[in-house]
Amino acid sequence: MRYRLTFAAGLAVGYVLGTRAGRERYEQLKKSARALAQNPAVRNTAESAAQQGRQFAGRTFEKVSTRFPDSVATRVRTLRERGAAVEDDEWGTSNT
Repeated sequence: MRYRLTFAAGLAVGYVLGTRAGRERYEQLKKSARALAQNPAVRNTAESAAQQGRQFAGRTFEKVSTRFPDSVATRVRTLRERGAAVEDDEWGTSNT
């Protein structure tokens, strides 16, 4: 019983201390993440990676579509076209 009481007291103290510093630290992390996301080098790298991923997916689709039934290829093509309808994402990168 003594160990449970000690654990509960430690949990309560940790909660109180964490909530006092938690909001401030959260805002600090949020500000840092926003600054990182707006960095031009990071944005260019993300766009480059996305473009390479789309190219790889296109090549893979061509290889896979010859090996699977038409129903699967048609479904994948429909999903790709639906994804291509989105012009810009929230990061401002193109979807080409």
